[in-house]
Amino acid sequence: MGLDYYKVLGVGRGATDDELKTSYRRLAMKHHPDRKRTPHADDSLFKQLSEAYDVLSDPKKRAIYDQYGEGGLKGGVPPPSSSASSHGGLRFSPRSAEEIYSEIFGGTPCAGVPRVFPRFGGSPRAREASPAIERQLACSLEDLYKGATKKLKISRDVLDATGKPTNLEEILTIDIKPGWKKGMTAKFPERGNVKPNTKPADLVFIIEERSHPRFKRREDDLIYTHKISLMEALTGCTVQLTTLDGRNLTVPVKSVISPTYEEVVKGEGMPITDEQPKKGDLKIKFQIKFPTSLTSDQKSGIQKLLS
Repeated sequence: MGLDYYKVLGVGRGATDDELKTSYRRLAMKHHPDRKRTPHADDSLFKQLSEAYDVLSDPKKRAIYDQYGEGGLKGGVPPPSSSASSHGGLRFSPRSAEEIYSEIFGGTPCAGVPRVFPRFGGSPRAREASPAIERQLACSLEDLYKGATKKLKISRDVLDATGKPTNLEEILTIDIKPGWKKGMTAKFPERGNVKPNTKPADLVFIIEERSHPRFKRREDDLIYTHKISLMEALTGCTVQLTTLDGRNLTVPVKSVISPTYEEVVKGEGMPITDEQPKKGDLKIKFQIKFPTSLTSDQKSGIQKLLS
């Protein structure tokens, strides 16, 4: 069956990051081998706590564990489609229990000098991180409807093995999932600039939605405006449009169309990310073109028709 990481940490499956960290801090302080002050203290529970926290505090590892369990995680199962970003299969390589403990506490509970661990660029693990660096990521409505993969080239300052500043270029991959909304984020931990004795900042990309020439988005619904004549408003019409994924959609409208009328087509809106394959609705609004003038005979005919 493998370890139940939630049970090890004493939290529910819906535990937040803060709840995970609080539980880990409490239990790790209690079960750290240094607290037992014996030469051969059993550190197995302490290692289990650290492994559980390492998995559940990482969104990609947690998503795989929730779906496949410990065996699937350690066997290298590819991340499920609900993960925020993916770089192919993820094979679990646990960090050392002491490294995780030091990251949270800055040292062991009984040691006279806090332990530090080497990091890329030669700087020690810092206790405080720099503020996150935020960047806008412009996406078309088609990107957010169908999903897309964005490859971004970044350049950042790091420290080489001697502690000397140098520049590093990287290619980051962001998987845009169908249904993502404006304001959602893709986070790359510690991909910001590196400074001496400072933990690198997280790099955060914020989704920005470009305007579309034909559709407007309202949460999970799509709004489409169709122009019609007054005769079509009174007698009915057929709306033909091309969807965001390239399909031709024909919508017959038999009702009398007022300026505030909406024709709702169920399930033709934006995908709902957490409820695939469910979608919102397509709402068709109408712009009625009224004649600028009428002859006497036309006015008389309309009066007779509507009386």
